[in-house]
Amino acid sequence: MAGAVGLFISIVLHEITHALIARRYDMPIAGITLFIFGGVAELHKEPTSAKAEFLVAIGGPIASMVLGTVLLVVASVGPDVLSPAAFGVVSYLGDLNWILALFNLVPAFPLDGGRVFRAGLWGWMDDFARATRIAAGAGEFFGIAMILYGILEFVTGNAIAGVWLFFIGFFLHGAAGAARQDLALRRTFAGLPVSVLMQRNPIGVAPDLSIADLIEHYFYRYYFKAFPVLRDHELVGCIMANDVRNLPPGDRTRVRVADVMRPCSPEIVIPPDLEALEALIKMQGGRHSRLLVVEEGRLHGVLALSDMLQYLLLKQELGGNIRDSSLSASKTPGTSTTGAAGAARPYQAAP
Repeated sequence: MAGAVGLFISIVLHEITHALIARRYDMPIAGITLFIFGGVAELHKEPTSAKAEFLVAIGGPIASMVLGTVLLVVASVGPDVLSPAAFGVVSYLGDLNWILALFNLVPAFPLDGGRVFRAGLWGWMDDFARATRIAAGAGEFFGIAMILYGILEFVTGNAIAGVWLFFIGFFLHGAAGAARQDLALRRTFAGLPVSVLMQRNPIGVAPDLSIADLIEHYFYRYYFKAFPVLRDHELVGCIMANDVRNLPPGDRTRVRVADVMRPCSPEIVIPPDLEALEALIKMQGGRHSRLLVVEEGRLHGVLALSDMLQYLLLKQELGGNIRDSSLSASKTPGTSTTGAAGAARPYQAAP
C-alpha cells in the first residue's frame, strides 16, 4: 500500500512539474489525468515555441530523477534508521522514479523524450508540422517494437511482463497516431470561423406545434434527437426527444412544444465568429455532435460534427486546396454522428 501511494505521488509530482512550467510559458493545463499506464498533463493549446516545448517536456523527467535520487540517498543510510519494510519501499520508489524518468526520455512521441525530440527538430527545421510528423512516426515505431517484444516475452514464458509491454506499446502506438490526427485538425480548423462550416437555414420548430406533429414530421423525418424552437428566427428554447418521451399518447395532440421546451444550454450555443477548432473542443468536452450558432438571440445556423469531419476528409483528399467560400452556401441537414477527435495535448508519464 505504501508503495502504491508513493507511486501515485511520484507520478503526480512528475505531471505537476510539466504543468507549472507550461503555465510559465502561457500554456494553461486543462487537467491532469492518472490512469493505469501513468499520467497525462493536458495542454489547452500547443507549445508557443521550441524552447517552451523542450523545457515543459524535460521538466517531468528531471523531477522524477531528483525525487528518485533523494529517495535512493535516504535508502543508502536507511538500514540503520529505517525498518526493513520502510527501507524496501524507499528503495523501490527510488528505483521506480529513475525508471519512470529514463523510460519517458525515449525519443518516441508522445513520451516526454519524444516531445524533446520534436522540440529539437522544430528548432532545427523551423517547421512544427514536419517535426510533429517525424516525432509521431518514431512513437508509432517504438509502440510497434514494444508490442512485438511483449509478444516475445509472453510466448517465452514471461506472461505478466509480456502482457504489460504489449498494452503499453499498443497505447503508445495509438497516442502517436492521435498526434497526427490532432495536427491535421489544427491545420484544418485553426483560424476558420464556424460561420463557414455551419448549416444555414437550420431546421427549427414553432412553439405552437403539437407534440404529435413534432414527433411525426420532425423526429421521425430528420432523425435528430433535439430541435431549436424558433419564433420569427428568434431562438426561444430547445426541445429534445427525452422531453416528450413520457407524454401519454392521448396528450400529444393537445400539448404544444412551448409547454415542454426548455432553455437551450450555454454548452451548445456558440457565436458565428468562434474559431472552428474551439468549437470542436467544445463538442468534445460536452460530448455534443451539434452546436447552435447564435448571434443577438437569432439562430444563424447549426454546426454539425459530421460536416466538420466531412470537410476534413475532403481537404485531405484534395490536398488541402478547398476554397472556404464554397462552404458558405446553404447545406442540406444530415444525420448527426457521435464522438470527436481528441484536442488535448498530453505530456506523458508512463511507468
